[in-house]
Amino acid sequence: MSAENFLSKYSSVFDDNIVKFIPENNVAYSSVINAVNHSLSAGGKRIRPALLIEFCRIFGGDYSVSIPAACAIEMIHTYSLIHDDLPCMDNDDFRRGKPSCHIAFGEDIALLAGDGLQSLAFETMTKLDTDSDKIVKSVACLSKCCGIYGMVGGQVIDLESEDKQIPLETLVLLQQLKTGKLIEAAVKIGCILGGASDDETISCLKYAENIGLAFQIRDDILDVIGDEKLLGKPIGSDKEENKTTFLSFISIEEAENKICELTKAAKESLAFLGDKANDLCDLADYLAFRNN
Repeated sequence: MSAENFLSKYSSVFDDNIVKFIPENNVAYSSVINAVNHSLSAGGKRIRPALLIEFCRIFGGDYSVSIPAACAIEMIHTYSLIHDDLPCMDNDDFRRGKPSCHIAFGEDIALLAGDGLQSLAFETMTKLDTDSDKIVKSVACLSKCCGIYGMVGGQVIDLESEDKQIPLETLVLLQQLKTGKLIEAAVKIGCILGGASDDETISCLKYAENIGLAFQIRDDILDVIGDEKLLGKPIGSDKEENKTTFLSFISIEEAENKICELTKAAKESLAFLGDKANDLCDLADYLAFRNN
């Protein structure tokens, strides 16, 4: 299966199931639910839900068991994008070719939509139909990876690094937390729900770490040479905001080589799975060389 078809399959699974967890909007506070739907339905590759479901499936987990967790992790990702686009953060007017949430609904409702999605994600995690031990471990993983020790911590480093030339090791930490931790959560929760051993999970997390860093380096390249129509947002924002990126340290050619190196390492970490990992290896290649 091609990586595009792989993502399309799991995107359809997400779209078919997310409606089960979103409140109806025929209430007095419908504006915030409309804002949530606006951002959740804006498209995207649904990489994190796909990873979570696939790792659960590979290790023998019941396909349907992982659905609430897959929806929850995309809720967290979407909330982070809503907040990331706010004027006090990255101040982006467009997301995936559509007006950002705060442009469509105002800053106040967008802020609350993000808050609501975060809470809704953990409510959705409680709907997992599996062993209580697996539910507790999954919730703990998601909360740690999206909070101060993960995504939030990375965002803080990002904000405090604006208009500064930060060292490469700080940039790597920033991206490992801000982007990488939620990818790590998707993989780890899939492993938990599928029943992977500790050693198997460690190997899978190496895959997550490598594709996460490769993904961010590709983002930095696309912000310089990407197609705005394909990206659905303006390019050049990193330079305009005087942000340190991987291209602050290496050339585009060197960055491409680093992506290849990371992608190779990601695929090698799944060698123990044999042919079961074929789709995940194809996904790593696709993410490494994507144009949007």
